[in-house]
This record gives sequence, C-alpha cells and structure tokens, in this order.
Amino acid sequence: MTLSQDKSIAVGKYLVSPLITRTDSGRFAASVAIRSGHGSATHHRVLRFVPRFDSRDIARRYAVDQGIAWLQRASHSSARSSIGQGRTD
Repeated sequence: MTLSQDKSIAVGKYLVSPLITRTDSGRFAASVAIRSGHGSATHHRVLRFVPRFDSRDIARRYAVDQGIAWLQRASHSSARSSIGQGRTD
C-alpha cells in the first residue's frame, strides 16, 4: 500500500486533509483528517471510508466532500444543541 496526503483545504478554523492509499488490488482507499486548534491544543479527527475507487482523484474528491459534510453536520448539531440554553430573566 502507498499512502499520499494530497493538498489540504482550509474550511473556516479547520484544515481538511485528504489521505489516499493505493491498495494491494490497485484501487484507492480514501480517508480524511480534520484538524482544529494550534500547538498543544491541536485536535485531529480521522475518518476512514469503506468505498474503493478507480482513481486517486475520485478518492480525493470523495474524502474532501465527506470531510466538509462532516464539518457541516457537526456545526449544525452544535448550533442546534445550544438553542434554548440562553438565560431569560
């Protein structure tokens, strides 16, 4: 297997980095690392995906799309959980 990290994409305060692996069968596996924070407060989340792809480019696009979709869901979920938590005096 050969691993390559393609160009990272900044999405707000996050860095989305696709990780593409060529499998023994010659197809490509996609993963994505999502980084936030700086220095000792850096946090990484890595998502691995089941589908295999015929080209590195298709695998890269899939990883980036899934990383951005994850950020959107996480952001939406965070906003939804804070509704109703404000004080009313």
